[in-house]
Amino acid sequence: MPAPSAEQDRMPDILLRTERLTRTFAGFTAVDGIDLAVRRGSIHALIGPNGAGKTTCFNLLTRFLPPTSGRIFFDGDDITGMRPAAVARRGMVRSFQISAVFPHLTLLQNVRLALQRKLGTAMHFWRSDRSLAQLDGRALELLDEVGLRELAGEAAVNLPYGRKRALELATTLAMEPALMLLDEPTQGMGHEDVARVTELIRRVAAGRTVLMVEHNMQVVSTIADTITVLQRGAVLAEGGYAEVSRDPRVMQAYMGTADGELRGAH
Repeated sequence: MPAPSAEQDRMPDILLRTERLTRTFAGFTAVDGIDLAVRRGSIHALIGPNGAGKTTCFNLLTRFLPPTSGRIFFDGDDITGMRPAAVARRGMVRSFQISAVFPHLTLLQNVRLALQRKLGTAMHFWRSDRSLAQLDGRALELLDEVGLRELAGEAAVNLPYGRKRALELATTLAMEPALMLLDEPTQGMGHEDVARVTELIRRVAAGRTVLMVEHNMQVVSTIADTITVLQRGAVLAEGGYAEVSRDPRVMQAYMGTADGELRGAH
């Protein structure tokens, strides 16, 4: 791997950073020179209105898109040219990429399939339950961590939406990520599910690092240590919620709503 830069050497608490990360599509700049720094052990939220570049940024970080220019550093190494699978193996795990729920398998079986990657048997679906029993203990621990242990034998198809997202978190945690990228984890949820999943993210983030795209500002204000606001592909503002929410540029970019969401931030 390329050696970390002198700047990176001075920032050992930074797990993920980008240098002038840029992506253009046929002359349109979707991500425009973003310098991002995600601290170890923090919850970092990426917000912005439609077209701000949030999803494109996530796709660049996980290498599902190559940048037009700029560099990405993860845990001190330049990963700009890596393939997506190699990035995931290094510990940057995007929730929806590895947490697809198999609806007709039980919760235990879903988590156990995610754990199989650690044994190098992820695609050996014909293996007997008996041969995979060694994974049951850890799978149950992960289900317990997200509050689903009592439903271990339930088929995933029977879960309400909020609990399916909790199951997805369990399968994400099964990969032992150094950095979890959560893409709008509360999208489409009712108030009770939002509150439950918000508390769940707070709980599983203890001792871990999370970068999340989230549209619900009440969620962001509750759990994010740092917020980066994107607009037209560039960083508009960054800081804690109190600082960012008072920024005149951010106030101009959004129209607040009574339930704490920002219209256009989806």
